[in-house]
Formats: sequence, C-alpha cells, structure tokens
Amino acid sequence: MSFFTNNPTDRCPGRITGNPVNGLCEKVCIQAQKVFDACIRQMQVDGINIPLADFTPANPALPLTFVSARSTTSQGTVTDLQVDRLPDRQRFARVQATVTVPIEVLYTDANGVPGRATSTMSFNQDIIMYIPEPSIIPYDVIAVVSVVAPDGVYVDGETPSFTVSGCVTIIMKVVMTVELLVPSYGYAVIPQCQEYAQDVCSGFFDLPIYPGNG
Repeated sequence: MSFFTNNPTDRCPGRITGNPVNGLCEKVCIQAQKVFDACIRQMQVDGINIPLADFTPANPALPLTFVSARSTTSQGTVTDLQVDRLPDRQRFARVQATVTVPIEVLYTDANGVPGRATSTMSFNQDIIMYIPEPSIIPYDVIAVVSVVAPDGVYVDGETPSFTVSGCVTIIMKVVMTVELLVPSYGYAVIPQCQEYAQDVCSGFFDLPIYPGNG
C-alpha cells in the first residue's frame, strides 16, 4: 500500500470526508517557504541564438544538425535584480531581472553521430509584483522555468551555435522562509509499500464457475 493505494486510515494525506475538525489534535509550527506573490509568463520565441559548449562526445564533426533542446532544471538563475517600490501602490513594486535557463541541446554531427551540448537562454523580466514590508528575514525573488525548442538551424562561427525557436514558461515568485503555525492531525501513518506482481491467473480466477442464468 501507499498513502493513496487502498489505505483506509484517516492519518494519511488525502481528501477529507466528514467533519474536517474531527481528528485535529495540535497546532504545529513548521518551517516552510511562503509565497507572497507569483505570476506566469508563457511565450513563443523565435530566432534565439544559443552558443554550444561541453560537447559529448568531444570534437564533433561540423556542421551539426539540430534535433531538440530543452531546459535541464526547473530553477532559473535570477540576476541583475532591481526592485523599485511604487509610491502609488502600497506593497507593490516594479521588479526587473534577467532569468537565465540552462539548456541541453541534442544534435547529430556531420558523420551522423548523435551528441549533446549545453547552452543557456536568458530572458529579461520587467513586471509588477507584491513585495512584503521590510523585515529582519529578507524575501527572495526566484524563477521557475521550462523551455522546449523543437526547431533549430546551425550557425557556423568561432563558437558553434544554433538559432532556435521554442516555447518558454517562466513563473516569477516572491518567497520567504518562515515559521508557520498550522493545524495538525498528528503524524502521518506510513503504510507498507505494495509490491508490484503480475498475476497471470487473476483474470481467470475472477470468472464465475458457471455462467449466469440470463
């Protein structure tokens, strides 16, 4: 079993049935990342040049043929962050930053040998977000990212590169590590794992001995 595999106990995560107050036993202080604000940008980009590095295998035969490219992590790198509070909107600010996304590029070389390389894509952000009031614990601005580039054209030069088109999702968040007081039902009961086993006779044994009378 697992939390969600035929586990009838009420001390595990899942939907609440009945009175949600039943079983509450304490107030728990937990350390968590509180999200004060978040927004998403999704866009199609064209003509972005991505220089290639860290070839595997090394020294591919040029020119290269593009196969695909995608982000290698969901966490973007936020640099050049500038936060300017808006005088006419309390607790809001203009947030400017550069979000850099690490990319893995797949290709085949001139000899038909498949390979991969690394690169990055950078995107400028200029948005308005809710910013908490000044405090001892500082807030942070982070970026959750996803990039997929299905099309690319090889560009010959001092550094081999591709010019790509793709789809970009960037979620900007204002976060802070805080200690929250939350209601609790106590510790979860961890059930035993259900081992996977393919029973070739299960369907046969489920059949009735005799057919129905219909």
